[in-house]
Amino acid sequence: MKKVFLTLILLIQFNAEAQSSALTVADDLYANGNYTKAIETYKQLKNLDEVYDKIAKAYIAIGNYGEGLVYYEKAIKANENNLLIKYEFAKLLTKTKKYDDANQMFTDLIVLDSVNPNYHYELGVVLEKQRDTLALQEFKKTFSLDQTHQKAIFKIAKHHLIKRNFELAHQFIDKGLESYANNVELISLKAQSYYHQEFYTHSVVWFKKLLELGEKSEFIHEKLSLSYAHNSDYEDAIYHRKQALKFNPNDANALFVIGTYYESLSNFEKAEEYVAKALKLQDVSLSHEYQRLGTIYNRQKKYEKAIKAFQKAIKEDPSNIMAEFFLIRTKDEYYADTDSKINLYENYIKKHEKSPFRLYAQRRLKELKEEKFQEQD
Repeated sequence: MKKVFLTLILLIQFNAEAQSSALTVADDLYANGNYTKAIETYKQLKNLDEVYDKIAKAYIAIGNYGEGLVYYEKAIKANENNLLIKYEFAKLLTKTKKYDDANQMFTDLIVLDSVNPNYHYELGVVLEKQRDTLALQEFKKTFSLDQTHQKAIFKIAKHHLIKRNFELAHQFIDKGLESYANNVELISLKAQSYYHQEFYTHSVVWFKKLLELGEKSEFIHEKLSLSYAHNSDYEDAIYHRKQALKFNPNDANALFVIGTYYESLSNFEKAEEYVAKALKLQDVSLSHEYQRLGTIYNRQKKYEKAIKAFQKAIKEDPSNIMAEFFLIRTKDEYYADTDSKINLYENYIKKHEKSPFRLYAQRRLKELKEEKFQEQD
């Protein structure tokens, strides 16, 4: 009898050691990223109740969220009091867009532990996905429980930025940066807040911080360029707009804007180059762009090219009175024959009785007629 009892004890011990050894092997496979082998090994264990959640995590690691959900459900049934498993399951529900189920799960978790900030934050994320305005309330609750919670601070600060409550946005951003000075999301909000407040010198400082932290994007360089331009720092504005172009080389608007910056620096050759590039890329009405190109040609006294540009502007938009007037003014500079100039202004005045340039046209017509009279004398 003693021998049988001893044999049973040894057998139980052997099975326990075998189970423990297999579990260790499975855990090692998972830790080293061999998730499929880990799943196979976990499933060979006799007591699966203890590893359902591990199997779920392994399935999630290889992107099989469906099986992940299945095994988390089994893990919860086997471990009803394990809040961590419920928390991970709820996050997976959110990830797989099962928002109603995720909402219920996080709500239940909050009932069990109302002072856990992450439960409130994750519920806020779900409510946000459901377009429920109560999301902000949950983010604020998260912040009240943990004033260093970076994700909740970002959500609240972003809300205030969108609502143009800039003072409150800055307060939350600064609070977040106290505990994590290099939070690029908060730094971006800081830069954007200053930009929308038209504090361009400050926005430059904060957008540059993003670059220093290795964040490079079309958005950052574009906003830096615009900030510099608002401060009339056109060389820096050109540099950063060109950097933005690297992300989108066929951005006709960016090319056009660079051309205007070169024009502001009186570098008309470069202005001409970039505006001309912009025109080639656009397939919408180009009246304004051709008009601008014409003025750039005029500044270089390239009157013949300017005339052609203004003619194209009018062709693109026959109602462009300004381009039509600029065309007359350019011909006035380019043509030598006084009678031809007089005819241009007389026709313009007859055609455009309500033109804002009518008074100037009348004054110039008078000057031309006086010049003709003096020439006859």
